[in-house]
Amino acid sequence: MQDPNADTEWNDVLRAKGIIPEKEVSELTEEDIIGMVEQTIDKKAQGRDYDEMDLDELDDLEDDINEDDERAFEAYRRQRMTEMQAKEAASRFGNVNEITKADWVQEVNKAGDGIWVVLNIYAPSVPECKLMEQHLSNLALKFPQTKFLKGIASLCIPNYPDKNVPTIFVYFEGDMKKQWVGKHAFGGMNCKQDDLEWMLFQVGAVKSEMEEKPRKEIKDVLNSAIRQSNINNDSDDDNDW
Repeated sequence: MQDPNADTEWNDVLRAKGIIPEKEVSELTEEDIIGMVEQTIDKKAQGRDYDEMDLDELDDLEDDINEDDERAFEAYRRQRMTEMQAKEAASRFGNVNEITKADWVQEVNKAGDGIWVVLNIYAPSVPECKLMEQHLSNLALKFPQTKFLKGIASLCIPNYPDKNVPTIFVYFEGDMKKQWVGKHAFGGMNCKQDDLEWMLFQVGAVKSEMEEKPRKEIKDVLNSAIRQSNINNDSDDDNDW
């Protein structure tokens, strides 16, 4: 006996006359629907990857989607729109903006949900501050999802002493999570960009791919410098004799 669910012209005639029941339709899973939509998009996209298309191009494709796929395509389009908006929102920074005391609450404490803020308090005349500013500018480009700010100490914190700069404050959703005060906290002029990236990564302020600290603890470097300085002083004393 011929399979009544087979797609044949004879079965179509029998179904039309009510001799055999309509073909059983299996329930489509979400994965089946997505697969159908992707196949349709691939055909219309002429070999282009739909993930590379913008929303206007997806709109053009939607005009060619048949009615059965329209609902699934619209759901897929909304998903793509959400992903693109989230990506754009996460990459809206990328530089180091200058602030003053008047901007602090709005730019730091009210930065927004899920936003990490790295604030550099500096003095233009301090060499270590210039080095820190260079490193932070590079890191801001590397991690555009993190908000990097800077502010002159005298304009942000009244009577803030130069011995405390550079100072880095790290905030998340308005709460301060970490602070480093003074040049010795970073290793002075020995501070490298990788050192700073690692420090911020350990706090959670940047999504670095570093797997280990780039060098020894900064404290060890400072102790080594002090020991070397003592050796040099002893040598000078010996020469005096």
